[in-house]
Formats: sequence, C-alpha cells, structure tokens
Amino acid sequence: MGNRVIPASELIINGDGSAFHIHLTPEQLRDKIIMVGDPGRVDMVASFFDTIDYDVSSREFHAIGGTYKGKPLMCISHGIGSDNIEIVVTELDALANIDFKTRTVKPQHRTLTMVRVGTSGSLQEHIHAGDCVVAQKGIGTDGILNFYAGRNAVCDLVFEDRLVRHTGWMKSWAAPYVVDADDELCRRIAGTDMIKGYTMSAVGFYAPQGRQIRLPLADPALNEKIESFRFDDRPITNFEMESACLQGLARLLGHKAVTACCIIAERRLTKANTDYKPAVRHLVEMVLDRI
Repeated sequence: MGNRVIPASELIINGDGSAFHIHLTPEQLRDKIIMVGDPGRVDMVASFFDTIDYDVSSREFHAIGGTYKGKPLMCISHGIGSDNIEIVVTELDALANIDFKTRTVKPQHRTLTMVRVGTSGSLQEHIHAGDCVVAQKGIGTDGILNFYAGRNAVCDLVFEDRLVRHTGWMKSWAAPYVVDADDELCRRIAGTDMIKGYTMSAVGFYAPQGRQIRLPLADPALNEKIESFRFDDRPITNFEMESACLQGLARLLGHKAVTACCIIAERRLTKANTDYKPAVRHLVEMVLDRI
C-alpha cells in the first residue's frame, strides 16, 4: 500500500499544491487542530491566538493557523455533517502522510491531534444547557465508516449489537458504528469539569434526531429507546452530527481525536438556549489550554 501511486482522480491536488477542498498546503498543517462546524467560528477561535500565520477560506472550509501561548496550532471549519468530516480528516491526513510530489505514502507516519468543538442536545434530564460533554464514545448513524476496510477493528461491536437489538434498528437505516475517542486525549480535554459521555452522531438534524416538523417519523419512539439504552450501566448522553466519523477515521488513520460539545438544547425537557455563544467561547478557551 505504501508504494501505491495515488491517481490524480482519487487525491485531487490544486495547481497551487493545496488539498482540493480545504485549500491548505502541507507546509500550513499543524499537529494540533481545533475543528468547528461554523466557518465564522474560526475567527472567534483565532481571536485567542498570539500570532496568525495564514487565513484560508474555500466553500465551508475556513482555516487559520498560528500560535496559542506558544503552541503552534490551527483551527479549521468542517461545515455540518459527517460527510464533510470525512473530507476534512482525509485531506488533513493527506497533508501529513502523503508526499504530494510522488503521490505515495510517506515512510514516517505523522500523528495529528484533532479536537472538535461543537454544540449538542442532551438526551438525559441531568445534563443541562451550558454543560460540556466530551464524546468518550461516538455512535455513528451515517454509515460512512462502514465503507472502510478494518472498521470492525476500531469499533465497539458489543455496543453496536446491543444498541441495534434494544432499539429495533431498522434494516433500511445505515448500520450504526461505535468508536472510542483517544483515551488520553479524552481525559485531558474533559478534565474534572466536563461530562465524559456516549454521544450519538445523527445523520441529519430533523428526523434522524427525532424532530417532527411536517413529515411523520419512521419510528416515533426511537428517541425514547435511545434515551433508555444503557451500556456498562451508562446512558447515551447527547445528540450531535460529527463525533463518531471523526473518531472512527482518526483511529483508522492513526491519529488522536475527540469531540467536546456545549449543550444548548435539552431534548427530554423540550428546552433550547439560543444565547449559547458565550458558553461556546468559554469551551473553546478551555480546549485551547488543554490540547
């Protein structure tokens, strides 16, 4: 595999030597990476930086590289959904581990540390708006990891089986996959003031998270089943849309990754907080200190 020359149609490199979607060059890559969904949030993260080396935007992908308290790092946006996460993680890994001139895998592996900072809805009554949840396990419902060889080696197959049986998971839905975050990174980011949880990464925002607007749900009781599920006597804590794919691809590619989310909606209590930006800013500062 290491001697394979990757075709131009599989790894598209722009004329300026940058990765196709995120428009970064290998020289701009940093080992420590903050990931956010909103391109505008990259500027907020970078407002904490001591220095800024570059600012690159392409579509929903916005990246700023610099230093924070002397640490070289970067922040990049990935937009909404696991399909975008696949693009960003794959291209970041290519910048680290593919020689763009020869289109071959480099002999020495470079490990990246990626922390996604996002927002989320809680699935348990004891988790409230303003709380921070770190995804100790990410539960993917998008199916992306199932397209990769070796997914079973990085997934919690017992958790997957029990979840499918408990919920009566429909065969027409993508089979769920469950991936642990990097343990040391999870503990470091969570510290003593964040909740280490089991995070469900939904494939969409509305029906896949049990929201009914005009169209009826295929399984109106799915959220109740998810909320009542227990693994090692612990519940699924929250909904978001990207953590499982991020953590799964990172494990397959040999990187460290975890997601930390600020709770902005309490699904069981049907409450939401739209004035959440100060809490997210505080979470960003904590992650910057701990990454």
